[in-house]
Amino acid sequence: MKKFVFVFTFCAFNSFANEVADGRAKADAACALCHGANGIAGMPSAPNLAGQQAIYLSEQLKNYRSGKRHHEVMGVIAKSLTDAEIANLSAWYSAIKVTVEAP
Repeated sequence: MKKFVFVFTFCAFNSFANEVADGRAKADAACALCHGANGIAGMPSAPNLAGQQAIYLSEQLKNYRSGKRHHEVMGVIAKSLTDAEIANLSAWYSAIKVTVEAP
């Protein structure tokens, strides 16, 4: 039983690592201009995506894609994303660790 659990855990981790890597590649190509290379936006009107929950990111991208959520630029970008690309992008941005310091 332990051997099966180890193999399953390794496969699950490897799959997540692939999602993160694929998400990073997609983000570098499509998202970094507005949301920053590591999910910290350089534009004041774009939100930071680093450290956001994957389920939140996926839901919002799907809402942009369907037209349920409206934004001139995001509507166009999300329209072409597949479910797999959305999952990969969400994995990438949620995997980024963010630290916070109180003033």
